[in-house]
Amino acid sequence: MVTLEVVGSGGSAVGSGVVIRGDGYILTNNHVIASGGTVTVRMQDGTRYVGTVIGQNATADLAIVRIAATGLIPATFADSAGVGVGDQVVAVGSPLGLSETVTSGVVSAVDRQIDISAREAGTTGSVSYRAIQTDAALNPGNSGGALVNSAGELIGITSSIATTDGSTSAFPGRQQTTSGSIGVGFAIPSNQARQVAEQIIAATNG
Repeated sequence: MVTLEVVGSGGSAVGSGVVIRGDGYILTNNHVIASGGTVTVRMQDGTRYVGTVIGQNATADLAIVRIAATGLIPATFADSAGVGVGDQVVAVGSPLGLSETVTSGVVSAVDRQIDISAREAGTTGSVSYRAIQTDAALNPGNSGGALVNSAGELIGITSSIATTDGSTSAFPGRQQTTSGSIGVGFAIPSNQARQVAEQIIAATNG
């Protein structure tokens, strides 16, 4: 797990990311980095790298950031098709900028249709995906973080929450504009996340 700090002309944001390859490839949400600006990646030991956004899929709300590092330990992907309601899960991320924060809960639902408007997502395009729903606490800064099973395997990328006004918010880390957890959070399933990540990397590498 890493923390992403994005600073641009439109303001700043904090999100999370998951290392998926040992040579510096990091998976996160597109809405974390969509505003542009400088991306700083903070590792668990405090080391900081300048991150380069190498590709994005706005509709899936996923993006790949790369840093100049090798020998990283990547996450282990689980088969999200095997996730069931009631499974124990842990969310790992940087809510409110507090890195390496862990919250626990269960899978509340699977295959939940999530549709987020461009305004709510803070991007130029709308977002749509079938999600894993969880009651593990998610807050601004958790975006792009890991939802893992009891074996520590990645089953999803935490991405959005339901809000008390009935909308769905893809929280980009702007703490003053987004409500906190009400126990209804969503994650992009690992199978979809892995497929999109591989497509982005393949397109970048030609």
